[in-house]
Amino acid sequence: QVQLVESGGGLVQAGGSARLSCVASRSISSFNILRWYRQSPGKQRELVASITSGGHTNYADSVKGRFTISRDNAKLTVYLQMDSLKPEDTARYYCNALAGPNYWGQGTQVTVSS
Repeated sequence: QVQLVESGGGLVQAGGSARLSCVASRSISSFNILRWYRQSPGKQRELVASITSGGHTNYADSVKGRFTISRDNAKLTVYLQMDSLKPEDTARYYCNALAGPNYWGQGTQVTVSS
């Protein structure tokens, strides 16, 4: 069993930045993929970014060039650096770990004001 705890959300002005963190309850070095998803009211959960155990990253077109996913295995943490935020980035952001089973955090709310 793995617990994931997200933090770093809040209210940000458009054009600003925020960094989300997701801390795991055990080593993440063997996790196949770590992902960030987001979901806004009335919309489906969408994949924002992913990073493999080998460090390969992938991004949704809507965030490419603005968001950066990274991982620090020593700190059991995956990050999502979000720059040039837009009001349409407002959502609840969830951390996901594929480590055999699929694990989810509870999410952290990011609200971008115009």
